[in-house]
Amino acid sequence: MTKPRVYVATSIYAAALLLFWLVSHHSQPASELGHRFPFAFISFALLLAPLWFFAFGAGDCIRGRLQTPSKRISASALLGVPYLVFALPSGEFRWLMIVIFAIPVVLSAVLQFFAASPKASIADDVVLSALAAIYMLHLLSPAWPYASLSPLPKLFVADVALYLCVVVRNLSRMGYAFAQPGGAFLIGLREWLYFLPFGLGLGFALAFIHFHAHQPTGPDLLIAVVVTFFLIALPEELFFRGIIQNLLETRLGRTAALVLASILFGLSHFNKGADFNWRYVLLASIAGVFYGRAWRARHQLLASVITHTAVDVVWSLWFR
Repeated sequence: MTKPRVYVATSIYAAALLLFWLVSHHSQPASELGHRFPFAFISFALLLAPLWFFAFGAGDCIRGRLQTPSKRISASALLGVPYLVFALPSGEFRWLMIVIFAIPVVLSAVLQFFAASPKASIADDVVLSALAAIYMLHLLSPAWPYASLSPLPKLFVADVALYLCVVVRNLSRMGYAFAQPGGAFLIGLREWLYFLPFGLGLGFALAFIHFHAHQPTGPDLLIAVVVTFFLIALPEELFFRGIIQNLLETRLGRTAALVLASILFGLSHFNKGADFNWRYVLLASIAGVFYGRAWRARHQLLASVITHTAVDVVWSLWFR
């Protein structure tokens, strides 16, 4: 990472953290957590850091320094440190959650020794299935056992996936780079506009969305964009487009990979409610097609993150 790039990345990261602090410090998380809040926030900041700084070249720097498989595998255990930062000083430590250090080590070893080909392999299937199961079954919820901390296990899983693919797997064509966005913003907004007729038309037809004549303030809109970008769009696009669709292209080709990744993305929304929410699954699958189109246009993850962010922000503010 060059010095100007480090300064830009650090400045934006610090500004985002300040916004998160101001919002959460005067809302439910602070009151729910009490004296645990500062430790939870530091844990959150540490979990967010890889997702942000890897997009500015930190992952490549780490891979360059960890030149042997044993170093890459053992260093992955550091991904569990954010748990200790929260659990030890707040009195929430659970010995069972020590598995949080073993997860990245075991999965790193599997990829390091069984996924040498640039094409998708059985080892990739095993690792991605394991990460999906860990998140979908809420196996790490006891590590941060508060409702306001529910995004943290998701960030941990995303950190592990990112480390595995960049440092261990050295997966090509992810497009996980924000330093030189190129036309990513225009591509992302274009695919958002393409999705709007489908999302609005089908959403109203299925009675899934309802218009709310709400005029958000500038700060509310900024908060919605930042929270959606960092906590929803970025980790989900990393997993479904940068990794899954990327690997599927090596096995199935561009079109089939786009369709299958979109269906898997839609199915990941099946439990948004008490019952199987087929309307949510259907609309999320269709949205996934446009997210996938944005990513594959130039293999830029930022493009699909922009589309995803725009869709979710508009939905949450005016159509939820």
